Amino acid sequence: MTQVLTSYDKYLEDLQEFERRFPSSGFGRLSDIRESAIASFDKLGLPTRTQGNEDWKYTNIRSLASTAFQYVFEPNFERVTEAQLKELAPWDDSWASLVFVDGHYVEALSTASPRADGAHIGSLTDAIVTHKDIAERHLAKYALAEADGFSAMNTAFLHDGAFVYVPKDCAVERPLHIIFVAAGDAQPTVSHPRALIVLEENSSITIVESYLGVSSVPYLTNSVTEIVLGDGASAKHYKLLMENADAFHVGTTQVYQGKDSAFRSVSFVKGSAIARNNVSVLLDNPGGNCFLRGLYLTSGKEHIDNHIDIDHAKPHATSDLYFKGILSGRSKAVFSGRVLVQKDAQKSSAIQRDKNLLMSKGAEVDSSPSLEIYADDVQCTHGATAGAVAEDALFYMMSRGIDKETATLFLIQGFAREIVDEIQLTTLRDYVETRISGALPNLRSGQEL
Repeated sequence: MTQVLTSYDKYLEDLQEFERRFPSSGFGRLSDIRESAIASFDKLGLPTRTQGNEDWKYTNIRSLASTAFQYVFEPNFERVTEAQLKELAPWDDSWASLVFVDGHYVEALSTASPRADGAHIGSLTDAIVTHKDIAERHLAKYALAEADGFSAMNTAFLHDGAFVYVPKDCAVERPLHIIFVAAGDAQPTVSHPRALIVLEENSSITIVESYLGVSSVPYLTNSVTEIVLGDGASAKHYKLLMENADAFHVGTTQVYQGKDSAFRSVSFVKGSAIARNNVSVLLDNPGGNCFLRGLYLTSGKEHIDNHIDIDHAKPHATSDLYFKGILSGRSKAVFSGRVLVQKDAQKSSAIQRDKNLLMSKGAEVDSSPSLEIYADDVQCTHGATAGAVAEDALFYMMSRGIDKETATLFLIQGFAREIVDEIQLTTLRDYVETRISGALPNLRSGQEL
């Protein structure tokens, strides 16, 4: 293992018990997938070293890596009730839902029909048997275990998760809400949520992916979501990270796009102790369109790291990446956005922007958008900004009778509005607006959110 992990023995101990309880029978590739992932984790460990490690240069995870998190083999489903879900998560009775507690599917709290609008929606454990061909073709083929230690660990513990399969020419009308809840225990726990979402040719779906915590002790959520879009397929994807302030979250979303497919995603992140949001999109066919938006709020000593990678592998594809952050206290945000335009990806169009509003002198942001272009007929731009509330705008509003506090709040709301307005689900947009409004009254220059 190239990087030291003080809790490494604990993970190995839990892996042995995991294999005993959840043997990889019934799915030919599962045993090989797990074995390969364990070998990758043994080699990679976790990225505790930041020096010389560009991907983790600004995010120190030693506090995470040194904690002996316990895998929850038998989650206490009674810790999570429907009333709690309706309070903590955006809830709409017209949506279908899949609920997981500590990574395990809870049928009693889920409302999704296994055959919703012609699609198959349910537990990955069941799908490995009922849709073995789909699982063998796609599972662990995009989020590769050898890519990093967190993905390797998630795949080594591969057992349950969300499975969504939308066949050719099928349009799923009801939004699907996938909810992952960390219920935890008296000691620090870890869960490894997994989701496989496959859309065949000319199909479509809207998915909300939420991560919540009800545990009163620190916990780690280490998630992997693989999204596969066939030719002409369309997915609207929303991701919410609403973990507890003392929680750790490392999430990987890997997207593969077919010809003329469209992937539209908006994320909202409320800061936790350390949150890492990895998003990788492969535009592997002509005409693919990728639209990514993100809004994040941090306070106190919270840390959020958005690591976005978009690969234009084929011509005539477009990508539009725009993230915004609001930081206060002594919190920190990291934005690393890379757009790769390969040699054969002529006529590509790529835009990436990152803007940050710093509400205190102690807040810090490290932003590094980048373009790596090997084609000569492209349209690509990138940029990043960070600054405080504009004094001239503040003065203008105060000169018209608005007090400084209210004027500041109006400007913050206006800053966030550009991202919030991209949320097309009314229930979800109202939820995000409420969470932002709830934080705004405590915003003062130099104070925490």
